[in-house]
Amino acid sequence: MGLEPLPWPEGVGRVILDEVDSTMAEAARRAPALDRPTWIMAYRQTAARGRRGREWENPPGNFSATFVYRPGGTPASAALRSFMASNALFEALAMKIDRDRLALKWPNDVLLNGGKVAGILLESTGSAGQVDWLSIGIGVNLVTAPTGVEGASFPPVSLEQEGGQPCDPHELLSMLASNMATEERIFTELGFGPIRENWLKKAARLGEVITARTARDEITGRFETVDEAGQLVLETPKGRVTIPAADVYF
Repeated sequence: MGLEPLPWPEGVGRVILDEVDSTMAEAARRAPALDRPTWIMAYRQTAARGRRGREWENPPGNFSATFVYRPGGTPASAALRSFMASNALFEALAMKIDRDRLALKWPNDVLLNGGKVAGILLESTGSAGQVDWLSIGIGVNLVTAPTGVEGASFPPVSLEQEGGQPCDPHELLSMLASNMATEERIFTELGFGPIRENWLKKAARLGEVITARTARDEITGRFETVDEAGQLVLETPKGRVTIPAADVYF
């Protein structure tokens, strides 16, 4: 017997497209006219992108969607929602594969057996120190992993190729939407604390030595925690170092 599909969250819109340049670009185009939080999913993207403008391949059968809404608050508060999305995505994938094989890599990747199975990208617009709207893009290798990625520290893997149960993009979208609605309620009512605690329970290499590579520096130290601002905290020979943005390697 299969699991019953999760109910779609009340008050949340859903747009399904056959093809688009990227769901993030589509979210930016639609955001000014939206009257409710909305998920935008596409079967095919022709110009998908990841963090820092990197290309994100999207073979057929994989998952690409963006959640766009108006959370209010500051850009710093909006940025913390990457952890919320990571928790929601982890729990959705854990319905399809042993959760012990999954881990969250700071700031916003999901690892499966040490390879990258999913990535999260945040973009926002606003003025006067306030966020107007926030887009959270999520890409998941459900069926196949991109090929030709040479020398990747975290080579791409797919859920199916690593032994996970088959997962249709629509099914993942429903799980994600339900989980995100729950995470947003926690964030709104209780703040970042519970989100952060849940994320740390799933964090890759917590307590171990890792390397954070910023635009200007490379810092190696013991991964101590993520602080209340979502920053990476490393204990190094020169003391405690707090890092707001970097690529992590181990």
